[in-house]
Amino acid sequence: MSIFARIAEAKIQDGIERGDFDALPGHGRPLQLDDMSGVPSHLRLGYKILRNAGVAPPEVELRREQYRLDREIATTSDPGALAELRTRRRDSDLSLALMLERRAGAAGPRAVRSLRQRRGR
Repeated sequence: MSIFARIAEAKIQDGIERGDFDALPGHGRPLQLDDMSGVPSHLRLGYKILRNAGVAPPEVELRREQYRLDREIATTSDPGALAELRTRRRDSDLSLALMLERRAGAAGPRAVRSLRQRRGR
């Protein structure tokens, strides 16, 4: 253990003995940690910044778009509009698959295969 870790540990222990941590919010309850285990390590910081700014990662935005298009397709009866929506849905599928393939080096090709299996390809 480094000297800095020992100093920090000693200061924390002193604070515990003095009761400095007894009045903290959430005292006695488990910590709510962010589970980012599914995100490649080199993307975690960027995802955390996006989340804190209230912005979703690009693949989440694409999946939201796909869901919205699916709902519109289900409720549209106009053949011209339906063809346009289906084209946009296919484009969205392609964009997501390309994004996942670009990240396959970090996330692995399993993510791309699972997308294809869900889409029935």
